[in-house]
Amino acid sequence: MAALPAACFKKVKYMSSNVEIATNAEVPNVTSQLVDWIVDIKGSDIPTEVRKEGLRTFVNWIGCAVGGAHHETVDRALAAVMPFSGTATSTVLGRPERLDALHAALLNGITSHVLDYDDTHLKTIIHPAGPVASALLALAELRPMSGKDFLTALIVGIEVECRIGNSVYPNHYDRGWHITGTAGVFGAAAATGKAIGLSKQQMRWAFGLAATQASGLREMFGTMTKSFHPGRAAQNGLMSALLAEANFDSSERGIEAPRGFANVTSTKQDYSEILDDLGTRWESALNSYKPFACGIVIHPTIDGCQQIRAEIGDRVSAIKSIHLTTHPLVLELTGKKTPRTGLEGKFSVYHSAAAALLKGDGAPTAFTDEMVNLPEITGLRDRITATADPECHEASVTIDVTFEDGSRLSKHVERAIGSKDVPLTNEQIDAKFITQSALVIGEEATRELLAAAWNLEALSSVADIAGISVGQSQTKAKATGS
Repeated sequence: MAALPAACFKKVKYMSSNVEIATNAEVPNVTSQLVDWIVDIKGSDIPTEVRKEGLRTFVNWIGCAVGGAHHETVDRALAAVMPFSGTATSTVLGRPERLDALHAALLNGITSHVLDYDDTHLKTIIHPAGPVASALLALAELRPMSGKDFLTALIVGIEVECRIGNSVYPNHYDRGWHITGTAGVFGAAAATGKAIGLSKQQMRWAFGLAATQASGLREMFGTMTKSFHPGRAAQNGLMSALLAEANFDSSERGIEAPRGFANVTSTKQDYSEILDDLGTRWESALNSYKPFACGIVIHPTIDGCQQIRAEIGDRVSAIKSIHLTTHPLVLELTGKKTPRTGLEGKFSVYHSAAAALLKGDGAPTAFTDEMVNLPEITGLRDRITATADPECHEASVTIDVTFEDGSRLSKHVERAIGSKDVPLTNEQIDAKFITQSALVIGEEATRELLAAAWNLEALSSVADIAGISVGQSQTKAKATGS
C-alpha cells in the first residue's frame, strides 16, 4: 500500500495547537495485520539467507554484550538495581551476577550497546539486536527455548522493529527520538510474545503496552543513558509480553491510532513500510555490523585515517592540519569538538580521526577517558576541521591532510568498511568477537562461546550459551568469594 493521502488527515484543536492526525476510519488496521503475521509465521517460512543473517546478528550481539560487561556504566547500573532484583533466573553476560529476567534484559541491553560497537540497520540507524536479543535471552533462561525457536523469534522481532522504524523515519529521529529505544520496544515485545506463544488478541495488547512505553531521547548521546535506551526497550518489551500473557489489556491500535505511537512521535506515518511484502521483503536481512566502536557515521573517517596512517608511517607526526568533507549527519550527530569522556568521544569525529591517525585505533580502546584526554590526541584533534556536504554519501568521506612542509595528501573513501557495500565477513565478525570477549572472560571461554553462538540452531537450550558467557568471570568470583 502507498502512503496515506492528505485527505486521510483532519485538523483538530488540541492544547491551542493545530495538529494533523489520521482518523481511525481512514487508517488501515496496522497493528492487527502485523500481529497476524507475527503469530502465524513459522520458522520454516523464513528463507535460509535471512536465517543466516539473523545468526550473524546474534553472534555479533553476544560478542558486544560480553565485551561491554565490565564497563563503568554496567557497574553503576548493577549497583542500582541489584537490591530490587527478584528471583535470580537470568545471566548478565560476561559477569557472575544473575538477576530476574526483567532486570537481566535491562542489563544485557546496556552491556551490548555501551561500547557503541553493535549492529546497525543503516536505513534507520536502529541498533536492532540490543532490545530484541537481550529480552529473548533473559526469557530463555526463565522458560526453556531451543536455538531454532530463539532464532525465529529474534528475526521476527528485528523485522517488526525495523519496519516500524521505517514507517516514521527520518521525521521521528529528526525530532530527537532515539529510534533504537522507541522502535526497539516493539521488537522486544514481538520476539518474546512470539516465543511464549501469545494469541493474536494478546499480541495486540502487547503492542499497545509497548507503544505506551516507547521512549529514548537523542539528547542523551555521549552519556551512560544512551545505552540505557536499548536496555529499557528490552525490559519493557518483555514486560509487555508477560502482561499481555496475563490478559492485561491495552489499546489494540497502539501503532496507528490518532493518539498512538506513529502519530504522537512523528510527522510521518508511512504504514506501507510496516505492511507491504511481509514475509518476502526482509529488513532483518539488511543488518550491518560495526568495525569501529563509535557512531556509525564516523566510520568512513576512521577507515580513511587508518589508510592514511598505513601510507605515511612516521610522517603522522608532521601533520599540520586535516580537513574532512562529510555527510551533514556526521556533524549533526558527532560534531563534539572537545569531548571530555570516552562516551563523548564516540560522538566526536574529531577525536576519532585523531585516534585513528596517531594510534591506528577504532576499537573500544580508542574511546576511553584516558585516550580522549591524551595530550597528543587533543593536540591533533584541535587541528582538524570539517565541512558538511549534502552531496557526500553517508558512507563516504574526503580527508585532506596538510603537512608542516606544505605538502598535501588527499584520501577519498567511497564506501567505508562495514557499510552495505563493504560488509564485514564472518571471519571479521569472529575477530571482533574474540578481541572484545577475551579481555573479559579469557581466550578459552571466548572460543567456546563463539562456537556455541554459531551453533545456535543446533542447541536444545539457549540457556547453555548464557552459562558459557560467564567463563573466567565466574571463576574469579568464586576465587575471591564475591
